[in-house]
Formats: sequence, C-alpha cells, structure tokens
Amino acid sequence: MGFFEKLKQSLTKTRQNLAEKLEKNFKKGEKIDDAFYDELEESLILCDVGARSSFEIVEELRKKIKQKRLKFKDEAKEELTTIIEEILKDSEVVEENEEEEKPTVVLVLGVNGVGKTTTIAKLCHFWKKQNKTSLIAAADTFRAAAIDQLEIWAEKVNCPIVKHQEGSDPAAVVFDSIVSAKKRKLDFVIADTAGRLHNKKNLMGELEKIGRIVEKEGSNLKKEVFLVLDATTGQNGLVQAKSFMEIINLTGIILTKLDGTAKGGIIIPIKRELLLPIRFVGTGEKLDDLEVFDSATYAKELFRTKEEKEQEEGNIE
Repeated sequence: MGFFEKLKQSLTKTRQNLAEKLEKNFKKGEKIDDAFYDELEESLILCDVGARSSFEIVEELRKKIKQKRLKFKDEAKEELTTIIEEILKDSEVVEENEEEEKPTVVLVLGVNGVGKTTTIAKLCHFWKKQNKTSLIAAADTFRAAAIDQLEIWAEKVNCPIVKHQEGSDPAAVVFDSIVSAKKRKLDFVIADTAGRLHNKKNLMGELEKIGRIVEKEGSNLKKEVFLVLDATTGQNGLVQAKSFMEIINLTGIILTKLDGTAKGGIIIPIKRELLLPIRFVGTGEKLDDLEVFDSATYAKELFRTKEEKEQEEGNIE
C-alpha cells in the first residue's frame, strides 16, 4: 500500500468526524451568509484545529471569498482546502547532504507513551529501505526499560545500537555513537532522549550537553531534533510541543497514532502556531507504517465527504 492510501486510511476517523460537522457548512447550492463563517469556525474547533487557528483560517477564507466574489458554500470548500495546504507546506524528507560530514545526527524527543521507541525503529527501517545506514543511540539512560526496549527493536530492524548502563551520562552515549558511526561510515545516528518534562532544568542540561558533544565531534554534521507527538492527545500535543520548544530548538514533528484518532486536525495548529514542519506521520503499528508527510494529500483528504469518497470509489470500479 502506497503513502497516499495509508494516509487516506489513517485519516478515516478524522475525516468522518470533520465531515459530519462540515457537511452542513458546504451544502451545494446554498448561499454563503454570516452564519456560515460562525458555523465553520465552530466545526474546526471541535475537530481540534484549535480556537486561534480556526479563527485565523476562517478570516482568511472570508477574505478569499470576498476577493473572488464567491456566492455558494460548495465553492468555498476548495478555497478552504487550499488554505490548509498552504499552512502545511514545507515538510521534507530528511536526507544527508553530500557536502556535509556523516553521520546526520537525529535527536528524538517525546514524553513517555507517545510511541518514541517504536518511531526510532521505524526511522531506521524507513532509511534502510532507501539504502541508508543507521545506528541507534540509547541516550535515555534514566529508564532501564527504555534501553531494553530499544535493544529489542534494534535487533528487529537489524540496526546497531550503542548503550551504556542505566543512570550513565546521555551525552557520553551520543559521543560513543557518533564515533562508532563515523568509523562504520554510517548515514544516521538516531538518538533516543529522555522526556522528563516535569524537570525541565535537568532535561535542558542534558540536551545542551548533548548539543555540545555533537558540535565538538563535527561542526559540519547535520543535526535534526524531532519531537514525537501522539495524535490522539489532540490539543495536549500542542502544549507538549510548546514546553519542549522552551528547552531546545526543534526542527520537526513526528505525529504518531494518526490512524487511531478523530483528532487529526491537530496537525494544523502545530504547523500554523509553532511554525514547525510535520516531517513524518505514523499510519499504523507495523515497521512500514511511517511515512513522509504530504500536505496536499492531507488537505484534500481531510475535507473529503462520504459522498465524494463513494463517488471516487465508484469511478475506480
């Protein structure tokens, strides 16, 4: 199954949730009135797009409708889809630059329970399919279980892992991982990190030290800092992202469990309010179920009604 089909399936619950609420907003032949904007804003908020983003999106739509002199609600739907697509642009595949020194160092952050460990394994698998080599750094030394789980996944994806004892220095693990990856001429070092948001000071200290190690080992190394968020948590994911942004400069979001929630609208405020690209989305539990995010597909699929889905499937048949 290709990415487009996986994303479509993953958005089924979100689309059903949104379609039910939007169906009345975009009825064919009905004229746009003031109530249309209020009802649309309410529908977007109920789908976890968030109050601020929902208001701004509706205001932008209002301007476009006025500029293009649109009269009917179904005409506005295409404009709304375009607005969402524009918001979500700028996601990209993470690739190493030939001019940069290898390996690319990827720090993976996230609170416990968001699927961080399995996401790291999926990243290894994803790059392996592209003939890229990876090494896992078990730098969440705070929990012995985190190290054990990573070791199991590393074996499953046939990926080397560098680990130290529980309670050891996370920066030392990253240092040894980079040294090992350089010797093996590997493409990526994927480092697990602690997600202890209740103690920001300690976590900040850890991440700053890791950052210094990365710089010391190679100023020309490419660095990525990904935050893993659970799509099922809705607006709480936005709060988590803001908390991590106070500690470290993030370069992208990986959204997990998109297939199990009706709250997929959370992608929109993450990108609009935090200005962070959605790099990958989790579309299931298998190793293959991690895909590069595609804004056009997401925007189109998000607002596709049940009737349109049935028409499309009928045309295929």
